[in-house]
Amino acid sequence: CLWTLAAILKETLKGAPGARAGALKKLLAPLDAVLEGFYSAILLHHFDSHHYTSPYSEATNNLISFIDLLEALLVSRIELELPLRCQRILFLKVSYVLNVISSSIPYVIKKKFILLLKKCVLYKSREDAKSGSLFLQTPSLCEDMLALSNVVLQVVNLTWLNQIPLSGKSSYFGSSETAPGHESQGASDQTVLRALSLVVLKALEFKIHNSATEAEIK
Repeated sequence: CLWTLAAILKETLKGAPGARAGALKKLLAPLDAVLEGFYSAILLHHFDSHHYTSPYSEATNNLISFIDLLEALLVSRIELELPLRCQRILFLKVSYVLNVISSSIPYVIKKKFILLLKKCVLYKSREDAKSGSLFLQTPSLCEDMLALSNVVLQVVNLTWLNQIPLSGKSSYFGSSETAPGHESQGASDQTVLRALSLVVLKALEFKIHNSATEAEIK
């Protein structure tokens, strides 16, 4: 079901520009509340269970399909002037994703979620893309990006980054120590390192630009 919905979304986005918004609304509006509930139910799951120990398990594959659906929802957002809740959920409840990334879930899942976060912080509405402005003009996107930035900066201010592996083996963001069971230090995943750094920097940039007082900026 997840795969089918993501595939239909992607095909809809290939349609004639004038018809895309109507088709997306017809497809997603009845599913809006369902998808939000689904997001919460799936990402509040206990990922430390034995079902997720292998990157090839059915549970892991289902989660990968869900990430593909979230990405399709993010891409489809540009077509609607007022995005649906299911297209905003990734920004408004980003803490769920951050918790999954710091869990003991297989590295392939962590990496996909980190790259999805990178797409979120780089996202621009059609109006913003046309205007060429460095700062977002669309109210709903400003609200969503601020929500995402606040949560990202809160966890980064704690020890969240230190829990994020930079490879499928033993290299970690917060240290160069070899993980138990590994004899030598693995090479860091530069793609993940760049993506994580960009997420933090963009969150900081957006927060500073939208802070009312100098104290808040500091």
